[in-house]
Amino acid sequence: MIIVNEVSKGYGSRTLFDNVSVKFSPGYRYGLTGPNGAGKSTFMKILTGEIEPTNSGTVSRPRKVGVLKQNQFAYDNERIIDTVVMGNEILWSAFKERDALCELSELTEEQMNRLGELEVIIADENGYSAEMEAAEILRGIGIPDEEHENLMSTLATDYKFRVLLAQALFGEPDALLLDEPTNHLDLESIHWLEDFLWEYKGVLIVISHDRHFLNSVCTHIADIDYDTIINYPGNYDDMVEHKMQARQSIESANRDKAKKIAQLQDFVARFAAGQRSSQVQSRKKEMERLAPQELKRSNIQRPFIRFEQEKPSGREVLVVRDLAKGFDGRTLFKGLNLDLIRGEKVAIVGSNGVGKTTLLRCLIGEIPPDEGTIKWTDQATWSYYPQDYHDEIKPGSTALDWLMAYMVDEGHQYVRGLLGKMLFSGDESLKATEALSGGEAARLLMARMMMQKNPILILDEPTNHLDLESVSALAEGLSTFPGTVFVVTHDRDLISQVATRILSFTKNGLINFNGTYDEYLEAHPQKELAKKGKW
Repeated sequence: MIIVNEVSKGYGSRTLFDNVSVKFSPGYRYGLTGPNGAGKSTFMKILTGEIEPTNSGTVSRPRKVGVLKQNQFAYDNERIIDTVVMGNEILWSAFKERDALCELSELTEEQMNRLGELEVIIADENGYSAEMEAAEILRGIGIPDEEHENLMSTLATDYKFRVLLAQALFGEPDALLLDEPTNHLDLESIHWLEDFLWEYKGVLIVISHDRHFLNSVCTHIADIDYDTIINYPGNYDDMVEHKMQARQSIESANRDKAKKIAQLQDFVARFAAGQRSSQVQSRKKEMERLAPQELKRSNIQRPFIRFEQEKPSGREVLVVRDLAKGFDGRTLFKGLNLDLIRGEKVAIVGSNGVGKTTLLRCLIGEIPPDEGTIKWTDQATWSYYPQDYHDEIKPGSTALDWLMAYMVDEGHQYVRGLLGKMLFSGDESLKATEALSGGEAARLLMARMMMQKNPILILDEPTNHLDLESVSALAEGLSTFPGTVFVVTHDRDLISQVATRILSFTKNGLINFNGTYDEYLEAHPQKELAKKGKW
């Protein structure tokens, strides 16, 4: 069990949460939610002990806590499998101390006794099967056996993150604290993680912007809002419904009280100077009793994302014939034929590194294909959302000035209004571009796409930095867009809501499926993706 008692945290004049007391019990899986900037990662760091509360509040933790670390380069000189085993600090320390003693040419009696104690610790911590357990987890998150003995420095950054996830899961910890564990996982690895967490018996607290993941895994939602943390039973969708119902109930009760108070005030005004003083005093007391319940302002903000097109493209948007591309002797895709009609929405899915971004860059002419032809309609113009926003949003400007640089004839007020829809209200629009958070940069790029009004939208991992409300708004905006969409994403709810065609990178090649994601899964059943009805 994790017990939080009267914990507060704020920065400067801003309060994130105040005097929070909450319990997280074994056997339950808690999703920690709230918009970007609400304090989710800060609260998680307080739970891990990485940072201290503002006040004298306390956090009680179990003996073994698995924490998803964020520094992917901290273990570059360690073997991959050793890095995983380090997740059990008690076991790893025992291994290191035992190895040091075993290197001595002679042992004292005290050292011999200590060696025996260490063997007991190693046995108690299942140390003799540690590498087998670590290897199983590594396989589950997509790192094959032949790489387990390699150094961490040989892995790409996203795979280093996977190893750190394996480290957190290793050793049967009493509690698991995971901040965005699905960020660098493909769909198959996300499903493996869901199954792993379903079987986990300790306390799980997880931050994720993947709505499908939270709905699949969580038994409770700990939501940061109204300067506190409220525990709701059920998954994310259940929490949203409970939260809306509770707020609507208070608002309705306050409206009824306001009507009654108005009637009482009218009576007091008419008879205050008359002969009904006792009745007037009674009405005044009744007015005090009926004071409306204070309704704090929720910190949940949802951008308004709507894409329009100035002029529709031609009916036959894109024709691709026998497209192929590879690097360093490795084929990413070949023989791709694609006939795309105006209004289709294409989701490009598959494991990391298989060529999804490369395919997009071939289609828009950033890199040439090895073989094949690409022909766009004459009226094809597109807006592009790149995976890395840093090349697009340079430092030295403000959000407002950056967006105005793309203005044609919309006018200053239009741009400010657009920024307001994307949650850059008031002085937020004057924020320096180098100070933008990942979520703010993502919304700014989408504001540019909304302003450009092109008939084709091309988005590469647009949900990486968005909170749940923004992802939901994006899915709605893309699904109602009358033009054509290409989107690379691992977000299953977005794919299910938006896609009318699936381009899926699989072990057997690139599949071009004309239909929704659910139809694709029915036509191409994958045992590991279909269990428990989660897909």
